[in-house]
Amino acid sequence: MQARMKQHQLSTEAVEALMNKQWVGHLATQNADGFPYVTPVHFVFNGTEILIHGLNRGQKIANIQANDKVCFEVEEMDSLIMDEKACDVNTKYQSVIVFGKATMVEDTAEKIEALNKVVGKYTPQLSGQEFPENMLKATGIIKITIESITGKYFG
Repeated sequence: MQARMKQHQLSTEAVEALMNKQWVGHLATQNADGFPYVTPVHFVFNGTEILIHGLNRGQKIANIQANDKVCFEVEEMDSLIMDEKACDVNTKYQSVIVFGKATMVEDTAEKIEALNKVVGKYTPQLSGQEFPENMLKATGIIKITIESITGKYFG
């Protein structure tokens, strides 16, 4: 663990607060050529899992099907901490890094439950509406089972 991480580790409560507050996270998967592939995504965090919704196919889905190990990140930049020297300017921020294994949710009931959580977070005024069958078929839900989660802050 980095020295800064030891000194500026977020509490479990602060990690959960940041995860629940942020609208966009970044999902890292591995392409077939070995290069990382990072995608900004909408997500829901429930303490042990991260649920991501999107189309049921594409690069990130193909990557997950080939290699289920993923990394997920969120951050919040508050402000710059100014100094008289450019090299000494710093950032007041919080960030969370998650390592886990990703799977596609196939069960329709589980998919609906996940979509209800997504709607509740992003568009709560639309909660309770039914999802059309064609939309359910076209929608993919990625479930990340968290293996480790850490957060840090500065400033």
